[in-house]
This record gives sequence, C-alpha cells and structure tokens, in this order.
Amino acid sequence: MNRCAYLFLDEAGNFDFSPKGTRYFVLTSVSTRRPFAVHAALDDYRHDCLEFGLDKEYFHCAEDNPRVRSRVFELIARHLPDLRIDSLIVEKPKTGPALREDKRFYPEMLGYLLRYVLPKEIEAGVDEVIVITDTIPVQKKRQAIEKAIQQALAKMLPQGMRYRILHHASRSHYGLQVADYCCWAVFRKWQRSETEHYDRIRAALRSEFDIFHTGTRYYY
Repeated sequence: MNRCAYLFLDEAGNFDFSPKGTRYFVLTSVSTRRPFAVHAALDDYRHDCLEFGLDKEYFHCAEDNPRVRSRVFELIARHLPDLRIDSLIVEKPKTGPALREDKRFYPEMLGYLLRYVLPKEIEAGVDEVIVITDTIPVQKKRQAIEKAIQQALAKMLPQGMRYRILHHASRSHYGLQVADYCCWAVFRKWQRSETEHYDRIRAALRSEFDIFHTGTRYYY
C-alpha cells in the first residue's frame, strides 16, 4: 500500500477576473498513503454528528458551522505527520488575458502544481501516484477542460512518470474533504490575512508556490 501515493486536490477562489472576483485563486494538494488514519477519524466524527442530530452527509469547510469546522481541523491536525500539503497561489490581477481563458487557466495552474509535487512523491519511493480532484468546477466546459488538463500534464511532467488523474465529487472521499479544509485555510490566509486555521495545518505545509512572485516559500 505504501508504494502508491494519493494526491487529493481542491481549489479556492473563483474564476472571475473582474474587480468583483477574489484577488487570489489557490490550488492545494494533500498527499498521503494508505491506511488513511485521518479518514477513519473523520468517519467516526461524522457519525457522532448524526447521533447528535446533525444531518451531516460530508464535510465542507465553507459550509460547516464553526463548531464542526474547529473539530475537523483538530482531527486533521492530529494526523499531520501522515500528510504533505502543497499550495499554488495565483494573484489573479497579475494573470495575463490569454491565460484567463477557462481552457488554459485551470489546466495550466494544475499542471504547475503537479509538476512540483509528483516528482517529490516519486523521490519518496512510490511507484504509482493517483491524483483525485474535485469534480471539474466549470460544469458546461468539463470535457474540454479535462482534455486540456491531460494535454498540459503531458507537456509538463517527465516522461515515464506513472500517474492517473481522476475527478470525483468531494462528498465521495474524505481525502477530498481534507483537501477542501486545507485549501480553505491557505486561501483565507492569502485572501483575508486570517491564520487561525492555517496555523493548525502549518506543520504539514511543504510549499506555498506564489506563481507570479519570486518569494515562493518552501518548507522542508
């Protein structure tokens, strides 16, 4: 099981490049291997919520109430040694007009993130990487974007690297829900300078790649 690495990805911010949109767009990957101890803890807590009377189908950081959010971050924080978190930060006003197109922006940003993270997993001794993203956010153009992702990765990643990229609904896997929480924390730090929850996951954060700035932060 330890020969296969799982990368769960999520994004925060929107695709609106007008002044009404978010200033930042953040892509975050959470890398881990089986057995998924944090997933078991989250499953226990979800059933605690059900028994308490809270109809909780899955965890979603932006929608969960503060008590649930705090508890989920607490459970994630307990399992940080099993996780590797990497984030790519895009300051959207600095994005060129051509790159803002749906078929380029998301696929290329995802490609840049994976180009850094996947080789790190290979160096750690895995022989296969399974990448699972949330369902493609731009529903009407999903097929075109998925094709563009494959093309972007083919250009950016080393030949012979074994990986698969899958698109699942976040409610289907606790790994995606952990990625959602971690991405939300990083996004709030950049967008609103709020670090309460960011500080709780900081120990597992290996990099914050500010793609349009030379001050990229790498943590080892």
